Amino acid sequence: MTLRISEIFGPTIQGEGALIGEPTVFVRAGGCDFRCSWCDSLHAVESRFRHDWAVMETGEIWAEIERLSGGLPLTVSLSGGNPAIQDFGPLITQGRAAGYRFACETQGSVARPWFAGLDMLVLSPKPPSSGETTDWDAFADCLAMAGDGPQVVMKIVIFDDVDLAWARAAADRHPELPLYLQPGNPESDPSVAVDQEKATARLDWLVAEVLGTGWFRPRILPQLHVLLWGNKRGV
Repeated sequence: MTLRISEIFGPTIQGEGALIGEPTVFVRAGGCDFRCSWCDSLHAVESRFRHDWAVMETGEIWAEIERLSGGLPLTVSLSGGNPAIQDFGPLITQGRAAGYRFACETQGSVARPWFAGLDMLVLSPKPPSSGETTDWDAFADCLAMAGDGPQVVMKIVIFDDVDLAWARAAADRHPELPLYLQPGNPESDPSVAVDQEKATARLDWLVAEVLGTGWFRPRILPQLHVLLWGNKRGV
């Protein structure tokens, strides 16, 4: 079996969501079924970059994870693009047998049996600012596939008031899921420096808007990697 891989890098820290700050090796899959307007990883999404993606067998991916981690078990994050459009089941099985933990982030548009083998599944439905529409039946299928295997959480990126209202409605659909919100990064071009003052202001706005309405359910987090390294890839 071969997989299309945009990049493998780390160890670094997880920059967002429930595992923020955790030492992690990232396996970024190539290919996606969405085209979000503010995507920060177009190099792993658009077909014009497909010639840069490596076609790798599961054993080759595992060897690179072991090399990067020095053979010391840590968390492996499957990201993209959308990793759910490919079969990472054999890699998860091999890695967990060696003591590694596996997390996956996906928008919840494609359900896979291998979700059940994860330690954590991050479902990140895309709000209106993305230009995409969430299929909540497909989202429910993802939850069903995960079953009682991994911890499952919901993470939503917020750019404006419309996104925030949408996130609240999405959270009401799935009150059983721990909820994480983070401000979006409109400066996602790697060639453009991130304005850290604006990034902090977006986080401050989100905190004020959420707490100001008495909505105490979500955890509000920054994109830590953006604050530390801007839009630099591979960190």
